[in-house]
Amino acid sequence: ALFTVASLICATVHDPMWMNAMRIVQGVGAGISTPQVNGMIVQYFSGQQRAWAFSLFGLVVSASVAIAPLLTGLLINSLGPNAGWRASFLWNVPIGVLTIILGFRWLPFGPERERRLAKERGDFVPVELDLDPVGMVLLSLTVLAVMLPFMLHQRVGFLLLIAVPLLAWSWVWWERNYEQAGHQPMVNLRLFGIRSFTHATLISGLQFLGATSTFVVIALHLQSGLGAAAVMVGMVGLPNAAATAVSSLWSGRHVITSGRKIVIGAFSCSIVGLLIAIVMSWSMDGDAPPLHYMWLAVPLILYGLGVGAVNTCNQALSQEDIPANIGGTAGAVKQVAERIGTAVGNAMITAVLFWVLPVSWTAGFSAAIGVIVAIQLIALAFAIVDLRILGDGRSLRT
Repeated sequence: ALFTVASLICATVHDPMWMNAMRIVQGVGAGISTPQVNGMIVQYFSGQQRAWAFSLFGLVVSASVAIAPLLTGLLINSLGPNAGWRASFLWNVPIGVLTIILGFRWLPFGPERERRLAKERGDFVPVELDLDPVGMVLLSLTVLAVMLPFMLHQRVGFLLLIAVPLLAWSWVWWERNYEQAGHQPMVNLRLFGIRSFTHATLISGLQFLGATSTFVVIALHLQSGLGAAAVMVGMVGLPNAAATAVSSLWSGRHVITSGRKIVIGAFSCSIVGLLIAIVMSWSMDGDAPPLHYMWLAVPLILYGLGVGAVNTCNQALSQEDIPANIGGTAGAVKQVAERIGTAVGNAMITAVLFWVLPVSWTAGFSAAIGVIVAIQLIALAFAIVDLRILGDGRSLRT
């Protein structure tokens, strides 16, 4: 409901400050709701059913991320730039309303009923809300210290990177002491004592550090560099969405027996697809290029196959040893790592693009995608280590 209301306001405001404020509210709404999905999957499913549920969840997420640019491009092309971008926010409203209706109809609401009955019996013990504001500030400052050097485009800004280890250590110290004092910390650091969760969260954070910027770079290159229309940019990504859907479903069926091997193969597939895209991009520049930019859709199919499998397997493997009662908390922690990776990655990789842009758009595109490949190679290395330490074929626990 929070996300839906914020989307409606975004579609109607004229003040940039209000727009930014409502985007924050959208983020709060999405940040609250998504971990609940993760928690319910862990709570109500186990074994192969849990893996299948995570594959469907990964399918929906991956497909929506890839299809949304196409639909937004169609709206902008048909309604014009001003009404088009407003409509891209407005379409969230009917989707949100439908989600709320289906939620009331389908979700079990077991804990809510138990609390209501406890209130009627008079033995309800209210849970004190503990937001850990100091922890949130310290983590936010750590992320900003990483992001700002790439956003400021000034060498002096990189001095902020010196503060990152100190800020990160301060955050960890605070979280530990905050919990020891009897409070609920922002992040339960004891979760990182579960190796399957720690490994999958690290790999996922690296994946989001690079992968979420891929279509940002592609859209900038195609629209600003090659003059492609927004709807055509969406068309380039459409086969990627289909490939992501297929690999999400396939990997969900095999994650229990071969999940970590699939992650390694999927990263390799993604890397090959991106390298082919870099090579092809040099044949798409100029007045009469040998290749049309739509050919980028071909290597992006390979990339989509890899991304879909990585996301689905990593989601399931991260919950392999997590008890059902803390599934939501574990999912929230993993998503914090993913959101941090997304924010830092977008700032860093677009900065690389614009740093190299004076040479040419193709050079900037190649450099930015090259950084994504480097990040994926690091993630691949960690995936290999994960397989050697934990192996494959372990059953996903309840």
